[in-house]
Amino acid sequence: MTHNPIRPWRNIERRVSRQIRVGKVLVGGDAPIAVQTMTNTLTHDVEATLDQIRRAAIAGADIVRVSTPDVESTAALREICRESPVPIVADIHFHYKRAIEAAEAGAACLRINPGNIGDAKRVAEVVKAAKDHGCSIRIGVNAGSLEKHLLDKYGEPCPDAMVESGLDHIKLLQDHDFHEFKISVKASDVFMSAAAYQQLAAITDAPIHLGITEAGGLISGTVKSAIGLGSLLWFGIGDTIRVSLSADPVEEVKVGFEILKSLGLRTRGVQIISCPSCARQGFDVIKTVETLEKRLEHIKTPISLSIIGCVVNGPGEALMTDIGFTGGGAGSGMVYLAGKQDHKLSNDQMVEHIVELVEAKAAEIQAAERAAAEAEAAAAALD
Repeated sequence: MTHNPIRPWRNIERRVSRQIRVGKVLVGGDAPIAVQTMTNTLTHDVEATLDQIRRAAIAGADIVRVSTPDVESTAALREICRESPVPIVADIHFHYKRAIEAAEAGAACLRINPGNIGDAKRVAEVVKAAKDHGCSIRIGVNAGSLEKHLLDKYGEPCPDAMVESGLDHIKLLQDHDFHEFKISVKASDVFMSAAAYQQLAAITDAPIHLGITEAGGLISGTVKSAIGLGSLLWFGIGDTIRVSLSADPVEEVKVGFEILKSLGLRTRGVQIISCPSCARQGFDVIKTVETLEKRLEHIKTPISLSIIGCVVNGPGEALMTDIGFTGGGAGSGMVYLAGKQDHKLSNDQMVEHIVELVEAKAAEIQAAERAAAEAEAAAAALD
């Protein structure tokens, strides 16, 4: 739960789920909501795949999924898992042997559709491999690949069919005494996804992985994902998320964190609050924000920064942010620190000075966190 006694309307009561482990990342329970992405390289190209994984990790990805459609891919997975800075989920669609090979290669999690793996004996072999190698499993239900008997029963993909498919898959794993799983029920239709996830959340305590599948390009996919994932997260549903975009996987991670930051569920890096700009602006807001976003990508510490073009809303927004700049007149504006006016600054010095202020604030926060951790450790040692 997010706790805000002053502004209780900001609180989100997270659904209580049991906790599992995906490698070093805890999923569910009181663990932070994990951000995930997926590589789009050919997996057997180890160098290209690792490069993409590392870039995603730098952007903040907690978990990365890698497709393993063939033997060459699972063979490459061993080195990928060994060198990856984050846990790897092996994406399995049909052949049960790929799942076994991926578990043996070091995958932290297997993304499977148990109904597509084969008969009960093959499911049992996959579960045994997962147990033997410490893998968790993600049950991945997708509206575009529902079982024929469910399509016959319901007539078309729908929330009821997706949830029934998910529950059938859960039973397959539980029948083999396997409980280290999370589940997703994805569709490209926002309404169908949201309805399916709400139904699922009410009838299982399994951790839930959120996604709007095949959401589209960078802009359209971001909008659909923000609406679908945002509404579910707002109502406390979701333990991991993946924003599916026809774009660089790094963009998926960035959008995922922006969704979480907008709801106060997880903070990372600089959150820039900026106006769309208009004729009142005292400086080029759009160009300035674009520049600052790039210059501040290296900051991981949560900091709020307001960049407002004029004094209509600028002072009010600055009250709520760590650092603020409000456009004025005659080529200069006002710098705010901790919500208070601090000093004037010329527009031509703005970017460099703001970068310096943000870096200094990040260092200050980090130093305070280290001191608090050291004090806590010292107190624990005395006990």
